[in-house]
Amino acid sequence: MMNNDTIPAEPTKFPITPVAHTALQKRVVRVLITGQILGGIGMGATLSLGALLAAQLSGSSAWSGMAATMSTLGAAIVAIPLARLAQARGRRVSLATGSLAAGTGAILAITSVSVDSFPLLLLSLMLLGAGSATNLQARFAATDLATPRFRARDLSIVVWSTTIGAVLGPNLFGPGEVLGAALGLPAMTGAFAFSLTATVAAAFVYALGLRPDPLLTALAARTASAGIRRASGGLSILRDNAAARYAVVVIALSHATMVALMSMAPVHLRDHGATLTIVGLTISLHVAGMYALSPVFGALADRAGRLPVILGGQSLLLVALTIAALSDGSQGTMTLSLIFLGLGWSASVVAGSALVSEAVQIEDRSSLQGFSDLTMNAAGALGGAIAGPILALGGYSGLGIAAMPLVAIVVVWSMLRLRGTHA
Repeated sequence: MMNNDTIPAEPTKFPITPVAHTALQKRVVRVLITGQILGGIGMGATLSLGALLAAQLSGSSAWSGMAATMSTLGAAIVAIPLARLAQARGRRVSLATGSLAAGTGAILAITSVSVDSFPLLLLSLMLLGAGSATNLQARFAATDLATPRFRARDLSIVVWSTTIGAVLGPNLFGPGEVLGAALGLPAMTGAFAFSLTATVAAAFVYALGLRPDPLLTALAARTASAGIRRASGGLSILRDNAAARYAVVVIALSHATMVALMSMAPVHLRDHGATLTIVGLTISLHVAGMYALSPVFGALADRAGRLPVILGGQSLLLVALTIAALSDGSQGTMTLSLIFLGLGWSASVVAGSALVSEAVQIEDRSSLQGFSDLTMNAAGALGGAIAGPILALGGYSGLGIAAMPLVAIVVVWSMLRLRGTHA
């Protein structure tokens, strides 16, 4: 009988032999990739419409920025509850629940336009943010059964799969309008029907495919071999664990740097005469930089180590910031800056996420991962909020300069850890 300090574990029907372990991990990664593609389609098909609907329902374009804010806020709010659900019930239940919450957001978004309710739209965008939180947690699910030798690689492959949905999703706007008209939905809401379908499908993929559950299987294996204690909270882990503090800060500051520049790029490009087509192409290249090469950075992190890849990522971020600081406002230099920005984010977040997963024992892993995702989203929201006034005061060049201290903090801390100070 289990006492109160024991975390329930899902029993498995087979011993976790090396062969069975490898086979299960491969299947888990395949399931996560499928879920990520569907989740990416769900998010990409609708979030691009959020700003337009916010302006329409509020009656002012000044409120259009609330779409990204509410989505990011929603992702931050549900990060820790989803992590706690994963610890108690497994990744299967947690990821399926997050996907269904995003599907509920799609339904409410359609309803908000039907009843002309701006507050209901904001609520729907928060729930859609749960889809982003689910996609973030999925990358950590790839590490539950991964061996240290391939942990960053497996995580990075799941991150990479987001590229497919991120590319396909925004292209469903036109077909969504056709489908919406056929279904009698309000204008600009047809894509939410695709989002609903994709997120519900993702929930089924997670619920049916993650059997046995990777996290509960890992917990069961540890219980059988060495016993297991009650999981610690995210804040207590950061207080006592220097490696965890470092990894969480790396991810948060790298994300804040990326969001600050990326969120203002469309405004800057439009102010300098770029067409919407050019703006879209530039952002697409940035997104490709964020995800397309993540397996490369994952493999490098496994071979060369997490810290060298993080330092490489910060170097790429610094290149992006320098180009932005010296930018003359041309589309070419902006595009180049955003590509380096995406690459730097990818290297830093992939290696940093691997460190988060291995900084603590399995019983503390989901707590730390949830807190890391909360911090990441909060830092991104703050970076985006501060970027607007900085852009207004100092232009895009000023924004590039203002973000450099964030990179400097990570570089200095990384060098201290490389020297063995364990700061």
